[in-house]
Order: sequence, then C-alpha cells, then structure tokens
Amino acid sequence: MRLVLVHGFTQTSASWDPVIEHLPGDVDFTALEVAEGLDFETTAATIGARGGHATYVGYSMGGRLCLMLAIDRPDLVERLVLVSASPGISEPSARDQRRGQDERLALEIEREGVGPFLERWLAQPLFASLPRELAQLDERRRNSPARLTHQLRVLGQGVQPSLWERLDRLEMPVTLVTGAYDKTYADIARRMAERIGDNATLVTIPGAGHAAPLEQPAAVAHAIASA
Repeated sequence: MRLVLVHGFTQTSASWDPVIEHLPGDVDFTALEVAEGLDFETTAATIGARGGHATYVGYSMGGRLCLMLAIDRPDLVERLVLVSASPGISEPSARDQRRGQDERLALEIEREGVGPFLERWLAQPLFASLPRELAQLDERRRNSPARLTHQLRVLGQGVQPSLWERLDRLEMPVTLVTGAYDKTYADIARRMAERIGDNATLVTIPGAGHAAPLEQPAAVAHAIASA
C-alpha cells in the first residue's frame, strides 16, 4: 500500500507522525505540506501531481482537498480515506456566512498573531476531547500568518465549491472516518456514504473527537491500513 497523507488547518505534515508510528512496516507513505498561494482546485491538483497514484488520506481541510482530487482525477486515487472531513457547504447563504466568519478569523490572525489565535482555535468545543499535550502546539506555531490566512480565505469551506452533488461520481473505495464524540462530522459522514453508495465504508473511532489522528492514532492507523 502506498499512502499520501494530507494535513488539516493550522497543522503541518508532522501532524501525521503519531499515526505513521502505528502503520504496518510494509506501508510506503508520503506526508505532504499543503501548498500556499493556489486556489482550492489547483491546490488539490498539486497534491495529486506530487503524490501520484496512491491511496489518499486527508484530515479535515486535507480531506476536502483529497476529495476534490478524487473527483477531478480518479485515475490517481486508488482508495480514498477521509478523516473528519466534509464535501463543503451546499447552501449558498450558509457558504457566504462561513466565508465571512473565516475572514474575521483571518483578520484576527493578522492583528494578534498565530500564537493567540491557536489558543482560541483549540479551545473550541470541536476540540474538547483533545488533550493539550497531544495538540502539537509547537508544531502548529511554525505556521506563518500568511499561511493560515491563505487557508482560511482560499481553502476554507466558505470558498471551496460544494462537492455534495458530485459524490456519486466516486467509484474507488472510500473510507469515512470520524471520532465517536464528533457528532456533527459523524452525521456528515453518514450523509456522504448515502450519496457515494456501496463503495463507502463508515468507521467510528472510539474515545476520539474531531482530532482523531492525534487522540487515537493507533485506531486511525488501523482504519487506514484496512481501507
């Protein structure tokens, strides 16, 4: 199995290190950094150009990018594993609202810096089950303000196209992984599976919330290796 791993917002490729430690020894893997300065579709295409033919594994923002790649370039995606990810926001008004929220977050980063923003970001209920010692704060602080504001303004759910109506195009095996505590994304995963069809598999990670790869890396590694 050859894996390409793509990280989430505020993270780096090192966010996959805890999971990689639990992968079988015969798994070939590449953890990519999400490129800067490109629009959503081009960022997804760049991931495919760098990763080649493989099983693509994306967490949150990285999952949305891998999903875009799988829809646009199914020839590159042997299998798709989406962890705590969504196809975007279907309602235009809700997408506009999210874009406004993300712009306010970007302005907050530019005004106050990465450190204070990360403290507030990780204090959200979404990350309530993520212990501080597992959050990789030092690694997240390596992100520049420009990198994080780009991810919000250009790669965020308020900007990306909704992929809900294109899910039925996916013909490769798709594994949808969510933490047991993450009810919002578990519901999204169930709805995605209904749209994708029989090639979709739902996996729930016990004892984990949205940040399942950091909270329960062994279980997430098993879900990936079993995909």
